[in-house]
Amino acid sequence: MMSNDSLYAHVKEVSIFLADSLHEISSYLNNCKLADLMSEDGSRDSGYYMELLKALRRLEVFCDEANDTVNGLLREEPMRETAAERTLYGIHHQCILGFFSPKNDAWYENSRASYSGRQSITFYHQPPYSFLRLMAHLEKSFQRMREELSYYETTYQKRMS
Repeated sequence: MMSNDSLYAHVKEVSIFLADSLHEISSYLNNCKLADLMSEDGSRDSGYYMELLKALRRLEVFCDEANDTVNGLLREEPMRETAAERTLYGIHHQCILGFFSPKNDAWYENSRASYSGRQSITFYHQPPYSFLRLMAHLEKSFQRMREELSYYETTYQKRMS
């Protein structure tokens, strides 16, 4: 089991990550209209663009709920270790894995690409440039956080078995 100070630092780091990610995702969604996306590249694939936006909205909801939970944990004194570890495990599953592999399969992760330094998110069709730019920017922090939270993935699974 991890020390409470170390766990607190991880939860605080996740809180900052979630707040930053939410700011970027919400900003994009609040300033985005389907017509604007379609006019970016002259595409007529509104169905695919709607799927991209749906996946991004779902990610926004997961990150928002996780952020509320994490901020609640940070207000507790002392922080409940089991609840914090369970929360970090949940964030890994819903937010991080949801980013790399959304439920509606609007995109997927090409794990080989990350080894060569390229973007690992691969789209089935060409997304609007603004969406591509957002995802490329988010991918760096989601990748870093995935590495940070992998500890909780294995620790929590061992404890639950």
